[in-house]
Amino acid sequence: MRFFAGMFAILGCLVAAPASAQIIDPAVAGRATPPLTTDTQNLLLLDLSTGGRVTIWLRPDVAPLMVERIKTLTRQHFYDGLAFHRVIDGFMAQGGDPKGDGTGGSPLPDVKAEFNYLPHVRGAVSAARSEKEDSANSQFFIVFQPRLSLDKKYTVFGRVIDGMQYVDAIERGEPPANPSRILHAYIAADGPPAYVAAPVTASPALGAPVTLPGTGSSKSRPAPAVIAKPKLAKKAPAKK
Repeated sequence: MRFFAGMFAILGCLVAAPASAQIIDPAVAGRATPPLTTDTQNLLLLDLSTGGRVTIWLRPDVAPLMVERIKTLTRQHFYDGLAFHRVIDGFMAQGGDPKGDGTGGSPLPDVKAEFNYLPHVRGAVSAARSEKEDSANSQFFIVFQPRLSLDKKYTVFGRVIDGMQYVDAIERGEPPANPSRILHAYIAADGPPAYVAAPVTASPALGAPVTLPGTGSSKSRPAPAVIAKPKLAKKAPAKK
């Protein structure tokens, strides 16, 4: 009975642990010490159109190149206004592409892969790439539910430690019909302003009245041009 009571106590602690909790063994030889979760130099703040601010704990101890890239682009305001263009329920939300179709990136060179021991658990933030391992650039994805099959195949460089509810609210779709966006991205050490919600956009004007065919008017409006979208290879984590 004591054995079962002990097991239930352990399970209770695991269930009660917050989503951001992570056990780090400092005794592992050769493993760098992670920054504190209060280190503002390594806290990425994403103000989302879904209603709030997301705090991501960056991990330069395991992915220094990708963390430096994220900091550089954030301070250049690269991410401001970008959409989450590929969002799969129960899997992840992908963003950071200025083209909005999964094929874009920043003008900077691609980043070398930094696959590490961090798992793709809920709230993990990982670098998106193409089939080539050293092709991460600006795109990233945030994991909704654990996808451990991606471990050591993509570079995990951070973890959501606050505001995961705003990530959960990101519009789903490939692409979403009305994509959620990053309103602003900041590094906490830079003294960002408080979160400001996205402005409410007015409905588009309906325009002048239209004369229907057969009502006496000899003039008709030209048909709108339709441009077929090419099929593009998406730069994204493979579905499992």
